[in-house]
Amino acid sequence: MAEPLPGTPTAPRVGDSSDDAKVLDHVMTYHSTRCCASPIYAFLFGPPDASLVRFTGATRGRFTARITLSDRHMNSAGGIHGSVSATIVDWAGGLAIAAWDLRAATGVSVDINISYLSTARIGDEVEIEGKVERVGSNLAFTEVRIWKINGEGARGALVASGRHTKFVKR
Repeated sequence: MAEPLPGTPTAPRVGDSSDDAKVLDHVMTYHSTRCCASPIYAFLFGPPDASLVRFTGATRGRFTARITLSDRHMNSAGGIHGSVSATIVDWAGGLAIAAWDLRAATGVSVDINISYLSTARIGDEVEIEGKVERVGSNLAFTEVRIWKINGEGARGALVASGRHTKFVKR
């Protein structure tokens, strides 16, 4: 197999724990450098030095993270705001693409949709899973789910489910 060109990211192999650690490190670095440079992401997820996000795992094209919801995430009725859930889908879709092949840029949004299935309140912990469905030469398709964490620390009710398509041509 030919060596990749210098500067070309190489996709990690699925199931290799050392590669999974590289993917997780890349996702965390991408979040703290690229994502936190965005004022809306910094507001919702905290600045890099005081991140509200706790990354819990990553493999090729997939990552999980948890966040405890605060008043900045709520609507006037006390539930997670729909725009916050939509922003999470946007954020997590990009991070899943970054996890796909350790790329340094994840493109621009073409389409995003979300279904709101239940709610979460201040103090609730939610788990976010972003995963790639397909990365082509021009478009990447991702799926993001947000679960409320139950009293045993496991996934409970599905709060929201979304899909995010991005233009990724290099």
